[in-house]
Amino acid sequence: MSSSLDCPGSKIALIILNQSFSKPLLYRLWHASDWHCCADGGANHLYDLLSGADRPTSWTAYLLRFLQLRRTEVNSYLPDLLKGDLDSLREDVRQYYKTQGVSVVQDDDLNSTDLMKCIRSLQEKEEVDGDDTPYDIVLLGGLSGRLDQTVHTLSYLHKLRKSGRRIFAVTDDNVGWVLDEGKHRISIDHSILGPTCGLLPVGVDSTVLTTTGLRWNMTNETSGFGGLISTSNHLVPEEDTVSVETSRPIWWVAELRKENL
Repeated sequence: MSSSLDCPGSKIALIILNQSFSKPLLYRLWHASDWHCCADGGANHLYDLLSGADRPTSWTAYLLRFLQLRRTEVNSYLPDLLKGDLDSLREDVRQYYKTQGVSVVQDDDLNSTDLMKCIRSLQEKEEVDGDDTPYDIVLLGGLSGRLDQTVHTLSYLHKLRKSGRRIFAVTDDNVGWVLDEGKHRISIDHSILGPTCGLLPVGVDSTVLTTTGLRWNMTNETSGFGGLISTSNHLVPEEDTVSVETSRPIWWVAELRKENL
């Protein structure tokens, strides 16, 4: 199986989570995506980053902001959907996107997170559109900020590994995704990735790993939280492919070079 963030011909859904991110990363992911969704407070981060102004403190200030924003780039990056229980969404942000025709959906299901609700909406869209091939999903955020939210990302993507779609979590620091049991070939663009990387046995007691293309490779090594974990490993500049054979699902993470976002 080959794994890479680039896949010509595939459709990509971008889900913006409630965490901070930079403009260069947003621009790169937004323009590479076909469907854009904000999970609750993720809309606050999108709005604040692009508006470049402080939060309005009155309805008069909001009106002035609204007139100003019509001429700024925030109006050029409108998501297709804003969804969640909306407990984090600010009212000024909610009103702005509603006036721009963005679908704002409140879902109070206590048994699902905002991320799960957004993915469910994507699944419903695929059913309505009759898509035979599911969208790949890029999560903007999910591997930084609150530890409980990070663990949820790790857990949920582990559960979705057999969903038939590729799902990546991207922050300004790194990109990561789940490798299911078996053999994988990961194409490496050294201008974007590196030098550090890791293989994290999250969601399993242990796995047996064999790798090539890394500074410190493993051959039938047992990896688990009670023993060896390959963190702070390095990509090798001379190698454009990393191969991983794992007996159990495992997280692959690689550092992003900020200067080339």
